Amino acid sequence: MPAFRTMRRVNHSAADMFDLVADVERYPEFVPLCDSLYIQRRTEGGEGAKILVVDMTVAYGPIRETFKSQVTLDREHLAILVEYLDGPFRHLENRWRFKPEGEKACTVEFFISYEFRSRALRLLMGTVFDAAFRRFAEAFEKRADQIYSVRTP
Repeated sequence: MPAFRTMRRVNHSAADMFDLVADVERYPEFVPLCDSLYIQRRTEGGEGAKILVVDMTVAYGPIRETFKSQVTLDREHLAILVEYLDGPFRHLENRWRFKPEGEKACTVEFFISYEFRSRALRLLMGTVFDAAFRRFAEAFEKRADQIYSVRTP
């Protein structure tokens, strides 16, 4: 099963990076392969966490696939968990953790593992997904630079 993990130190606070990743409705603006994202439901979880059920459509050329996930936004622990519910995957799990490194920096940990249901889709999209997931952390860091670097102290 393909998996990817990275840790990056960024010059933005852990809270800012959490907020950026938690703002899932903005993903189509900058996340590789994300064509659209729709929040179906928002609920409160335990210990103040927020839970979203989202439909995300990924597209590459003529191929478009939509999948449903549950996103748990745990601000207290600066963690985000994405769990697969339905769509073209057999398995999909994605985790983010944000570790403060002072007031204006943090380490961003990103992990994703996935497996397509269909062999044909795996052959068509496997290398594209691998490349896109490797660019995810970079895409979020660039987005943070655009958004948070323009703020005045």
